Amino acid sequence: MTDLVVRKMAFRFDATVPFLWQPANPQFGIFCNAFTFIAVPFEKYIIAALRQAQDRLSTDPAVAEEAEAFLRQEAQHAAAHRKHMIALIEQYPGLEQCYDETVASYNDLIATHPVEFHAAYIANLEATFTPMFKVILDHRDSLFGGADPRVAALMMWHFVEEIEHRSSGLRLYRHLMPDPWYRVRHVRQTFRHVGAISATIAKAIDEHVPPAERGACAQDVMESALRSEFRYRIGKRSGPPPALHAVPSAHLLRMLWGLALSQLPHHDPADQPLPAWAETWMREYDRGTDMTTFVPKG
Repeated sequence: MTDLVVRKMAFRFDATVPFLWQPANPQFGIFCNAFTFIAVPFEKYIIAALRQAQDRLSTDPAVAEEAEAFLRQEAQHAAAHRKHMIALIEQYPGLEQCYDETVASYNDLIATHPVEFHAAYIANLEATFTPMFKVILDHRDSLFGGADPRVAALMMWHFVEEIEHRSSGLRLYRHLMPDPWYRVRHVRQTFRHVGAISATIAKAIDEHVPPAERGACAQDVMESALRSEFRYRIGKRSGPPPALHAVPSAHLLRMLWGLALSQLPHHDPADQPLPAWAETWMREYDRGTDMTTFVPKG
């Protein structure tokens, strides 16, 4: 029986949600806004791709149950981020074009690749979320402190649930494609595609959101994030600090090591260190706390 919980969250977004929702760290705010524009098409891609394999997934009741819970969680993520995305598009109509282009890019993947490729793509990308989101949740005070609680709560909820279903994508992949090296052979293609859609979104942000209302160059944030973090830590970067500047270098290096390990053929996210705060979030949800603005300190 799967342990995944499908939580229906009533997030509320409107034109009062600023693009610059994290004025203390515009770079991190841009990363999360771009994440919203990636999340909606990506979640739709997951659902469309795995529905193609529904008959094969249903041959094992445990796998079928995991797939259904995983897809239902992803559908909730898409619905919530769609609300945030629409609120931003209402303020900056030009951003709709990058959403349309990203959807078209994922539709092209669906049309031109077999379901095994989609399972590998999903497993590759989902495997990176545990080390990445652990760092973000572990340092939530410095990254989300002073931010608009609506967007901050959306991001933390999504990141917690990605930690919760960290092994789902890999489990479904292994059911559809027993060869672990097939996934590894498609790592480069996976992240080349993710990089291309990230660049499309960043370019649209820079074109349609005035500099004063975004606080940083989105293309710099999305295309040279790790290089900026490295240069900042060795004292060779001018300008504002990068998105993860408050994260200790040792923690950032552990994240990078975790990202590298996540693409090995026999990697399993279930064995990775987890953010203790994820359990705190789940306990608060179970208590009935309004998680749509839940941005606690400590």
